[in-house]
Amino acid sequence: MSEEPYRSDEEYEPEPGSAPEPDAQYDETSFADRVNEAIGEGVADLAVADLIQKVAERTNELQTAQHELSERTADLQRLQAEFVNYKRRVERDRQQVVELAQGKVIGELLGVLEGGFRRVAESMESALTKMGLEKFGAAGEPFDPNLHEALMHQVSADVAAGDVAAILQPGYRFGERILRVARVAVAESGEAE
Repeated sequence: MSEEPYRSDEEYEPEPGSAPEPDAQYDETSFADRVNEAIGEGVADLAVADLIQKVAERTNELQTAQHELSERTADLQRLQAEFVNYKRRVERDRQQVVELAQGKVIGELLGVLEGGFRRVAESMESALTKMGLEKFGAAGEPFDPNLHEALMHQVSADVAAGDVAAILQPGYRFGERILRVARVAVAESGEAE
């Protein structure tokens, strides 16, 4: 490397023929000609054409990806809107079922209120039985720990040992669900006093 002393722009003088004259107009064609001369005309045309083709391919790929992204975004927005609407429908339907059930209970109990206090227990039991409440437990039936709670043992000549001797408090079920087990006295073997 040759060391040249630093020169300011005013002191700099280009070598003859190395730079365009200041008044000369910039010409793209002459620039392209000079580039082609430097790298060889056939190679330059091929390289530029390949670059243009690759840029076009990437542009198409980018446009395709942007189109797919906008489609997926629209799909997600639709799904989100459908989910929000589904949640609203489910909540509305749940609320309607609760109101319907409450209305049925209240409707049945209105008759009890209108009947006065002397028939409240009979009216209440009748109304609840209509709605599906079932009373269970009877003396003489086999003791079942799933249906009965033994509160005491009792000697009984009328009932076999291990069976229900007496109902202390009836049990209730609604459909297949046990709401309250029957509280019973269980018979023991022996002689009654």
